[in-house]
Amino acid sequence: MSNATTTIESLQPSSAAKFRQRTLPILIFAAVIFAIPMTDPSRTMYSLMHQIGINIVFALSYNMILGKAGLLSFGHAVYFGLGGYFCMHVLGWIEDGVGPFGNYPVFFLPLLGFGGGALAGAVIGWPSCRKAGTTFAMISLGVAELIAAAGFMFDSLFGGEEGISGDRMNGPEMFGLSLGPIDEVYWFIAFWTVVGVIGMFAFTRTPLGKLSEATRDNPQRVQFIGYNPQQVRYLVFIIAGGFAGMAGGMAAVNYEIFTPESLSLIPSGFVLIMAYVGGITYFAGPIMGAILLTYMQSMMSDFTEAWLLYLGLMFVAIVMYAPRGIAGIVFGFVDGIRGGNAGAYFTAWIIRLVGCLLMLLGAIVLIEMSVRWSNGYGEVFEPFGLHLGHTNVLTWILIIVPLVAGGYILRRASREEEEGAA
Repeated sequence: MSNATTTIESLQPSSAAKFRQRTLPILIFAAVIFAIPMTDPSRTMYSLMHQIGINIVFALSYNMILGKAGLLSFGHAVYFGLGGYFCMHVLGWIEDGVGPFGNYPVFFLPLLGFGGGALAGAVIGWPSCRKAGTTFAMISLGVAELIAAAGFMFDSLFGGEEGISGDRMNGPEMFGLSLGPIDEVYWFIAFWTVVGVIGMFAFTRTPLGKLSEATRDNPQRVQFIGYNPQQVRYLVFIIAGGFAGMAGGMAAVNYEIFTPESLSLIPSGFVLIMAYVGGITYFAGPIMGAILLTYMQSMMSDFTEAWLLYLGLMFVAIVMYAPRGIAGIVFGFVDGIRGGNAGAYFTAWIIRLVGCLLMLLGAIVLIEMSVRWSNGYGEVFEPFGLHLGHTNVLTWILIIVPLVAGGYILRRASREEEEGAA
């Protein structure tokens, strides 16, 4: 018995490891959030930070059903949108002084968004969570199309194509924030982002959170020990819908408008990519994915028309060569550096990085040259003063040589790794 106990205890992470892996990232995350206003950011930066905060909560809520419960959903934006729409109606009721909502603080609107998203998850999840796998994915796709179509049909609820707008400056102030200036909205977004992150992290430590992972991996064993996998999936689905609705409430206050597009497949697909690119097996993965993809969506589109193509290529590359996502790459690098042969690992990592950068260089030149040539407006890709047209020999040299060299380096590195493992 003592040997078994010793073995079990030895498998548990140490207190230092728990702090480093669980508590420290949240403390760093909160510190960064509170440090950003000290840098005197511009309005553009504030707007970007608001979008990132909303998408972090949204992506983490999606990972509750994908990464933890193993349910692939194509309609998670439904709960984001319905929670946001409910908050938009509440904004109108606050302005008009309707019933108990007349004195409701706008600052706490995400709580109502959580309730709206959880209610929608309870209603929609009751039939859909009876199935898993491909069947569940197809049901979620059908529900997404159904709700999105309803958004254009029921004007009294969704406002038609123009959506529903509101004013966030109504109602009583909380913590001295009128929510008018953009810097005050930042503190609103920061507060609820931290609350959402802590809340969803705490969920992963609960018995239900552990059961959701067990249900994902082996539902038969979960049923064997006396739990119903359908009920586990259903409860997780409700909570995930609630946090998605919280993100919708944050978006309602930030944008002061909601349209049926927020219910469509586009945000549902975007949140899937955020979670998967970040890494669904890590709690911090969706946070990393939300930061990267929100930046690409908001800023990279100013530099290139092909940012969606880059996003698609990155998603394919992650799925094929780094299935654990960005978080897997980062944590894998940290673990490798801390290993016994750190020098050799670092050298191998640098070689792979050089190969990836060479292939990226060739791909960028090819894509940007092709986009300008296909538009037919006489535009030419001119980085660093170079005239890279489709008839220029230098263009094709900068495409072919980096692609071939980068591919060769990565292939050679893979062979050496395979030989070393053998």
